[in-house]
Amino acid sequence: MNLLEELEGVLSPGGLLTGPDVTGRAAGVWRSDPLCALAIARPKSTAEVSEVLKLCSKHKVSVVSQGGLTGLVRGADASPEQLILSLERMRSIESIDPMQRTATVEAGVTLQTVQESAEEHDLFFPLDLGGRGTATVGGNAATNAGGNRVIRYGMMRDMVLGLEAVLADGTVVSSMNHLIKNNAGYDLKQLFLGTEGTLGVITRLVLRLREAPSSENIALVGFKSFESVPKMLKHADRELGGALSAYEVLWNNFYALVTEAPAKNRRPLSSEYPYYALIEAQGSNQELDKQRFEIALEKALEEGLIVDAVIAQSSTERQNLWAIRDDVEQTFRDGPPVIFDVSLPVSAMESYTAGVTSSLEAQLEGCVCWIFGHLGDGNLHIIVQTPDGKAQQHRETIEQAVYQPLESIGGSVSAEHGIGFEKKPYLHLSRSTTEIRLMQTLKAAMDPLAILNPGKVIDPIRSPSL
Repeated sequence: MNLLEELEGVLSPGGLLTGPDVTGRAAGVWRSDPLCALAIARPKSTAEVSEVLKLCSKHKVSVVSQGGLTGLVRGADASPEQLILSLERMRSIESIDPMQRTATVEAGVTLQTVQESAEEHDLFFPLDLGGRGTATVGGNAATNAGGNRVIRYGMMRDMVLGLEAVLADGTVVSSMNHLIKNNAGYDLKQLFLGTEGTLGVITRLVLRLREAPSSENIALVGFKSFESVPKMLKHADRELGGALSAYEVLWNNFYALVTEAPAKNRRPLSSEYPYYALIEAQGSNQELDKQRFEIALEKALEEGLIVDAVIAQSSTERQNLWAIRDDVEQTFRDGPPVIFDVSLPVSAMESYTAGVTSSLEAQLEGCVCWIFGHLGDGNLHIIVQTPDGKAQQHRETIEQAVYQPLESIGGSVSAEHGIGFEKKPYLHLSRSTTEIRLMQTLKAAMDPLAILNPGKVIDPIRSPSL
């Protein structure tokens, strides 16, 4: 009996897709190429995931786990001989505990569903990103997603209390901890958070929820120089007394791109300023919090930290300001650009971005670098396009210009998108040889046949007998 026949025997009806049911799906967000795989296994439970991995281990067939396919580093790409393991049929919210403030969910549930389910109990799941309607929490955990509110709530790993995962040989590791403080031995969940499905497949999670904020204030401000940008960050954090939840900075050309036709966003501030910041604060009393928010901005204007500001006066206006920040698809007008998310010290950002821009302009005449991102937590997004709309043909040149300078300033080639295939050649710029060797040792111990998401993040150390 071959693998596909055996898989049919362990999966619930409709659990195995082949042929056009595979190639009829897109390989990822903003991509037109089809999925490529031997088949797609769609288990309905952790037990079925375990059976699938046992069979793949037996047949030595590689497995690529997939969530919502919103990743941008080709971390879920598969090849014709590999099996895709999709958790799209594992989308249950098993329970929400309002007293313990936890949600127990299956890994295939979307981020937006978790957010909305928490809201029904006057609770709040703080992770948020543009692909919320498609991205799954299992994928968020496997890539340690960040998003818009890391400055206050941390990355995805800070929101996962426990999880259940299946190892390459089918062994189920259930560590469904519901406690905020649990210091009993190794924190095994960390082996699966941010490791992109290379050490195991996450199937269930216990998520930490927060009390829902009852106030939210958002403003867009303009700066006359970059020097004021980090100063305003410190000012806002101090004056808002811990309520600062987002600090998103937009370089001038990105702001102009997303606020002029054919973009549909209205321009709330003049386009004359070199930098802008979207500032969000969440609290518990709208009237008092709004007053404190306005006072903080007034002080910033008086001190010359900002030169202009607009404060959202309604939920619609708040959504409109966020829509400006999230309208990244405008960068695709002339074809697929090359997209980066990097992390670096705030003090180095001005010189770094100026150096990257000048380097690329010198090598690729007329190219454009749009820059924006979660500056409050040191994360910038850089999107590069060339005049002919064929930036992908110049990928290596562009990658060298963006990644190479990070090594000397202690930056990271990946702030929140993971490593996947695309960033693996540059991992050494952010991780030492010793660190990478330890990653390889963990991989060899937990996946000796190297069947889990092979080729991603690191190259495995193979035993001579395999």
